[in-house]
Amino acid sequence: MRARAVVAVLVAAAVLGVLTGRFVLPAPSPAPTAPTAPTAAPSRSVTGSKPATGPVTERNLLAATAFAGVGVTGHLYVRDRFGDGVYANAACAGEKTLGQTLGGPGAHFRGLMTSPAASADDTTVAVGHSAQVAREVAADAGTPALAQNFAERLVLEEVPCQDEPPGHWVYGPTHTLDLTPDVSASWMGIYQGDLNTTGTAPAGREPCGGISFLRSGSHYAILEVDACLGTEAMTALVRTAVSQL
Repeated sequence: MRARAVVAVLVAAAVLGVLTGRFVLPAPSPAPTAPTAPTAAPSRSVTGSKPATGPVTERNLLAATAFAGVGVTGHLYVRDRFGDGVYANAACAGEKTLGQTLGGPGAHFRGLMTSPAASADDTTVAVGHSAQVAREVAADAGTPALAQNFAERLVLEEVPCQDEPPGHWVYGPTHTLDLTPDVSASWMGIYQGDLNTTGTAPAGREPCGGISFLRSGSHYAILEVDACLGTEAMTALVRTAVSQL
């Protein structure tokens, strides 16, 4: 009897709820909350740089800290000067000064070295070649079109160094990085003479440093890397340099 009474009460309650619109279902259990992933720190992109305009300053040149990211450890001495002089232009390309090759009012020269001892003729050149890590020469061409022209001429100037007699050091093939239509770079790895057995760079072997040609807007630069860096490290360093240019 008591059970029938209980059922009657429940049925009555349900009917009343429908009629009044106040029938309340039990609240659903809250869905489990997914763990929140930690927020990543914003990355510093080196591929989205804007084309450069205006004069070149020392801030446009590659900093010593960039080499730590590619495995060059230890303190680096930075030496800067402005003017003309020889750049990464080997004997196979004529060993001319930048003024002789392109003309112009002058350029910024930066040497990065492991020793403070610099040449009396050029403070951006280390006294001992083994102390030279890199050397960059940068200038403003005035217009993006002229900067592109200069960079292309500088690349073509070094092409003869990609074919040398066996036993002589040689440049490898040209690698190109196109970041934007007005920001790009080309570089060639260097291979020592003992790896040159056919007159050209050996296939499948890693370079040991190299030379790169950069342009960003109206700026252009030549970066010679004496540190023994392979393809991955050279590509990263060149990308950083052209983004900073």
